[in-house]
Amino acid sequence: MPDSPRRRRLRASLLLAPLALAGLGAGCGGSSGPVTLTVLADSSMTEVFGEIGTAYHQENPGLKLRFEFGGVPELADRLSAHDPCDVLVTSDKASMDEAGEDLGEHRRVIAHDSLTIAVAPGNPRRIRGLRDLTRPGLRVVVGAGSVPVGRYTRQVFAKAGLNVRWRSEEIGARAVLDRIRAGEADAGLVYITDLRSAGIAASSVPIPADVNATAAFPAAAVRGGDHEEAANAFVSWLVTPAAQKLFNKYGFVTPPAPQ
Repeated sequence: MPDSPRRRRLRASLLLAPLALAGLGAGCGGSSGPVTLTVLADSSMTEVFGEIGTAYHQENPGLKLRFEFGGVPELADRLSAHDPCDVLVTSDKASMDEAGEDLGEHRRVIAHDSLTIAVAPGNPRRIRGLRDLTRPGLRVVVGAGSVPVGRYTRQVFAKAGLNVRWRSEEIGARAVLDRIRAGEADAGLVYITDLRSAGIAASSVPIPADVNATAAFPAAAVRGGDHEEAANAFVSWLVTPAAQKLFNKYGFVTPPAPQ
């Protein structure tokens, strides 16, 4: 039977159909594997997010979390440079507000913390409280005034009515702790959870509750991200009992329920 034009068109359409379906699957993510959310987070979340990433993936096998930690200025620079990211977690609301135009409206405070005085192991300078930080010759380091832990530190000094002279300003609580662990400073204010992460490499002197500051850790999805819906779902999960149990395990305090 002669090969008619109609027969040739039918044969071509059958050959092209698998290619069209393959292209459709790639466009919908069907051949790209699990979705990966990139989460930019304050370094103080390093340990707890390691466990949270595992727990969330177990509940959502089709989604993976990639955490990238740093000081808030570094995270803000990455966000403003439009580096690929889906969720931002900072350690105060002011930092979140500064990045407002890049973030969606769905924001949640996922954990609370407070400050403590970090000192060298065994407290060799015999620091007993905040007032001792005014002693001449004591090497005190603090967070810079433009970063969350620095703002909280200045709140504490103001409440206590103290004029503390410091040797240096650091980009975050972990940087303050690193200076003390390295023997380059005698004392500095850090989050309680940071002090716990240091183990025997640092000791702690408590700050009275009436002059302490409450640190709030907010999270938000990045506006217009490739996986904004999945990012919002993760932010919502961070305030569920399962997630809050992990935050409590690492020393964070569960925030009060929204009114």
